[in-house]
Formats: sequence, C-alpha cells, structure tokens
Amino acid sequence: MGISFWQIGVVLVLVLLLFGRGRISHMMGDLAKGIKSFKKGMNENDTPSDDITKTIDASADEKSESVSKEKETASS
Repeated sequence: MGISFWQIGVVLVLVLLLFGRGRISHMMGDLAKGIKSFKKGMNENDTPSDDITKTIDASADEKSESVSKEKETASS
C-alpha cells in the first residue's frame, strides 16, 4: 500500500512540466549554495573562539596591570 515507482514517476513528470528543466536546475543550484554557505558558517564559528579567548586574556592582563599600578600609587 506504499508509494509505488509509477506514482513517484508521475509526480516527477508533473514537477518537471510545472517548473521546467531550467528552473529546477536553478533551484538545485541555490540549494547547493545554501548548504555550502551553512557549512562555511559552521566552520567559521569554530575559529573565532580562539580570537575571543585571546581578547579575554588580553583584557584580563590589562586589568591586572592597571590594578597593580593603582596599588603601587596607593602605597606610595
């Protein structure tokens, strides 16, 4: 009682008639670009974490230096 080969074939023929070969290939190209963009975004998401860590470390170093300077001036 499932979907037979002929039913799938009829649906594919109807889709081809409705959209045309050029439009279907254009839609598939857009789908591929979207997938590539998504994968690229996922890969780019991994690398900035190193930059964020460096920024946080640099910020902490700056804060500790300023606190040390304030302690020196307060003790003088």
